[in-house]
Amino acid sequence: MTLRLPAFVLALLLAFAPLPVRAADTLTVLLDWFVNPDHAPLVVAREGGYFAREGLDVTLVAPADPSQPPRLVAAGQAEVAVHYQPSLQQDVAAGLPLVRFGTLIETPLNTLTVLKDGPIRTLADLKGKRVGYSVSGFEDAMLGQMLRSVGLGLDDVELVNVNFALSASLIAGQVDAVIGGYRNFELTQIRLEGREGVAFFPEEHGVPVYDELVLVTHRDLADDDRLPRFLKAVEEATLFLTNHPGAAFDLFVKAYPELDDPLNRTAWTDTLPRFAKRPAALDTGRYARFAAFMVDTGLVESMPPVETYARVVR
Repeated sequence: MTLRLPAFVLALLLAFAPLPVRAADTLTVLLDWFVNPDHAPLVVAREGGYFAREGLDVTLVAPADPSQPPRLVAAGQAEVAVHYQPSLQQDVAAGLPLVRFGTLIETPLNTLTVLKDGPIRTLADLKGKRVGYSVSGFEDAMLGQMLRSVGLGLDDVELVNVNFALSASLIAGQVDAVIGGYRNFELTQIRLEGREGVAFFPEEHGVPVYDELVLVTHRDLADDDRLPRFLKAVEEATLFLTNHPGAAFDLFVKAYPELDDPLNRTAWTDTLPRFAKRPAALDTGRYARFAAFMVDTGLVESMPPVETYARVVR
């Protein structure tokens, strides 16, 4: 006699039958710097299981040399890098086969920072003063535009290379201002040293608005189906950390307990409003305006069309 199961029982058995396990697709993401709250959506997406739910096994790698991640992606040695919009546009103008496919932080973080009790009250007060910087190129162009907004030029200040000791050189009185400090870190770092800083924002003094941190890949991978899944996970993680910043921070420091300190706790809060809530969205006008700025200031000789190096992946 043949046993026949009722249809609803058969449906239940099929619903709970084990499915074949599919290996997750791997992605290596090279960060722009050591892990910090700027990377919160990526860390939360990994630690909260958002990448896994999209069938992705994502490895986050902090670089030994911060200049290398985009070059390694361009050379095919990793799939994704965290980059800066201004640097991406310089790299593309130089011929690197890179494409922006997502945004991590959608506002500038750069500042010109002075001490509250120092001699600088307005940008015009910088005339004849010393300005510390870390990296020449974009920072020079940004400072030059800010100075032009008050009728000054780079010749009116003394530029001092302080390497990466921006806050330390300012506090020590080696310089009167520093260009390139991040508004979500340097101001807190200065305060933790017992001083108060004041920031001037480039976008309020003639520098076009730009995306601070973007996600880039090799031009040949722009249609890879892992990328839209990656961005979906990043978007969900960003919304989670926006809605539940405390729980998200717990995930972050569980993965990186050495970052559970006053500087990073404050930076976490200060960075929350700056994450791109729609990381896949692309404002081509923003990229075109900044490309024109880079040409006008001599950072690059010319720029290719935006659509050749900035894409929306689907």
